[in-house]
Amino acid sequence: MKRQRRIKILATIGPASNDEKTLEQLVRAGADVFRINMSHASHEVLAASVKLIRKVEKSVGHPIGILVDLQGPKLRVGKFLNGFCTLKHNDYFIFDTDKKDGDHSRVYLPHPEIFNSISKGDNLLLDDGKIQLIVTEVEKNKITSQVIHGGKLSDKKGVSLPDTLLSLGALTKKDYADLDAALENDADWIALSFVQRPDDIYDIRKIVKGKAGILAKIEKPQAVERLEEIILLSDAIMIARGDLGVEMPIESVPGLQKQMIRKARKHGKPVVVATQMLESMISAPVPTRAEVSDVSTAVFEGADAVMLSAESAAGDYPIKAVEMMNRVAIAVEGDKNFTSIIRAQATEPEATAADAISAATRQVAETLNLAAIVTYTSSGSTGLRAARERPATPIIALSPNLRTARRLALVWGLHCVQTEDAKSLENMVERATSIALLEGIARLGDRIAITAGVPLGTPGATNMLRIAFVADNKKPARKHKRVKSHKKAKLDK
Repeated sequence: MKRQRRIKILATIGPASNDEKTLEQLVRAGADVFRINMSHASHEVLAASVKLIRKVEKSVGHPIGILVDLQGPKLRVGKFLNGFCTLKHNDYFIFDTDKKDGDHSRVYLPHPEIFNSISKGDNLLLDDGKIQLIVTEVEKNKITSQVIHGGKLSDKKGVSLPDTLLSLGALTKKDYADLDAALENDADWIALSFVQRPDDIYDIRKIVKGKAGILAKIEKPQAVERLEEIILLSDAIMIARGDLGVEMPIESVPGLQKQMIRKARKHGKPVVVATQMLESMISAPVPTRAEVSDVSTAVFEGADAVMLSAESAAGDYPIKAVEMMNRVAIAVEGDKNFTSIIRAQATEPEATAADAISAATRQVAETLNLAAIVTYTSSGSTGLRAARERPATPIIALSPNLRTARRLALVWGLHCVQTEDAKSLENMVERATSIALLEGIARLGDRIAITAGVPLGTPGATNMLRIAFVADNKKPARKHKRVKSHKKAKLDK
């Protein structure tokens, strides 16, 4: 399962891919993490999908991450008498609390939080931004608006409010139930939709309590305004370009993508680029040239992962889509300009021993042309620091905790292996060199860099760098643990 590229691939599963054979093919094609979208999955489907993924994980002998994506609040208009109405430029249109079917002049809006938060002059976007209105008057139970860009508005179409900070949290009743189900099934990551403020991250942390990583989806202008705070409080972020492009000028999204990737890298937090990356492969066996360029841009920028949505969940060519993304990533990372571009975007390490060791390890590994950087990481923090440096040298992350290894499957450049914790410095070196050899990343006679925290097993205390030769030991190398079945694995409670 040694990858030929460092960026990770996150594949959404659905009707086109939710069987054991296809899941294994997706992993072997390049998928590192699977996404389960709770907008479409029941709790029964969630449990069955996790069970299948863990069977595949055991079959391939390599940790696989699972991300459960919560739906978040869905704001929609009510129904129309004829199923739709047509809004024309400069017409006035009313949203109210009357539950009867709408007509050409009004419609029911079943969201009191909008009436409490919206102001005159705010924009209202309907049907994924196809229709734009501006608020001209706000009353207790009525919002009057004027049509800027009209069109056909059908039953239950979505409502977006780019200028309005809504007085509702990111978790609905459905999300609370879905979150409980995700934690019961030992999901590795929880993706939080509709993030507006740092408090949204605090709310979910109280429930998750460290059992899974929290990934904040950046899809609202309000989240962009407080991006730094949200990144610091989250374990990872996702650039949800689809919704972001609806609520913000679409031409601003590429620049925001670059800013977000750099900010996430600065703080050592994984960042996922998502939405429409290989969209045409839902129905075609090859992508467009523009889509290939889009994926390439994310790779050149140093994103931790790129995501497939409908391409792998409901498309006609899920395996080909993963294979294509894998091939594009390998080609970009093999480009002669890749390392210099990645290095130009690097940030200075923080003034801590752990960050200094990680930065020095990258420099030593590249200067001495070492075969690998092997990092011992119990909580995952050492692995994250190693990845933040974006070294040209392969990184092997060794952890005694299977949950940590699975969670780090999302992180740039980390080849994750579950193994027993080292018992001494000698055992640490022996184990690191043996695993580097067994995993096919180093050969006999190569040198590797080893980082760890001393005393051994101390979470987050990276303070040691050691260079070791990969030698043919007289006694057989102790085999490291392969990924076990979910029930038998020793998990970090």
